[in-house]
Amino acid sequence: MASSCRRPEHMAPPEIVSMISRMIEIQSQMSERAVELLNLPEDQPCFLLDVGCGSGLSGDYLSEEGHCWVGVDISTAMLDVALDREVEGDLVLGDMGEGLPFRPGTFDGCISISALQWLCNADKKTHSPPKRLYTFFSTLYSSLSRGARAVFQLYPENSEQLELITSQAMKAGFSGGMVVDYPNSTKAKKFFLCLFAGFSGTLPKGLVSETVDRDVPNQVQFTGQRSRFKNMKGKSAKKGKDWVLEKKERRRRQGREVRADTKYTARQRRPHF
Repeated sequence: MASSCRRPEHMAPPEIVSMISRMIEIQSQMSERAVELLNLPEDQPCFLLDVGCGSGLSGDYLSEEGHCWVGVDISTAMLDVALDREVEGDLVLGDMGEGLPFRPGTFDGCISISALQWLCNADKKTHSPPKRLYTFFSTLYSSLSRGARAVFQLYPENSEQLELITSQAMKAGFSGGMVVDYPNSTKAKKFFLCLFAGFSGTLPKGLVSETVDRDVPNQVQFTGQRSRFKNMKGKSAKKGKDWVLEKKERRRRQGREVRADTKYTARQRRPHF
């Protein structure tokens, strides 16, 4: 897991580092996978938290899926970009290592893309990574409704860092563990920390490559590149044939039954308060 190049979190604190060569499509794909792992009720709008939301790219996907969301980020500059982009979610400026300022049971789930590993750094003399991780996880646990999930896509530096993160999450009350997609690929491998709040769920299986792991039993098979269709406003083309087929395929990857005549109705948005 170690890398020969300098990692972004080693160059500067997160409020200084902007979007470093991060492709929008990759961000969208990781957000899609994180939402899959949340295992949300089908065709039901949920109220979600996006930790380390940045400019709102993950939030765009949440909005496309019909969910309402709140984004938290430490960078004023990135939140300004999100405001300029007129994202549909509400935005909160805050350092997740200092805890989340939400009432108990507020959210139906939480996602975070490429942000959690920042808490493992001591960017200030007063920073203690174990304490900051525990503060974050304990306040997140409180903010989630019982039975909700939190899914973090992260880039762990080594096994010790993974142990530090997971131990503080369990100490805060979560159960769960690490889901690894494409474990035999050096480029496509992705780590997702999947946490359960208030219950002990079955940890989802990671995706594998058909060409490399076709004969591995009890593994979710990946059928190729995810194609997402956008209209002129940058939103997914919903309710068409491609959208329905993509949604059915997502249900199959989650192990759910899909009927040949399954229809998907439009979601009603939950109003903001």
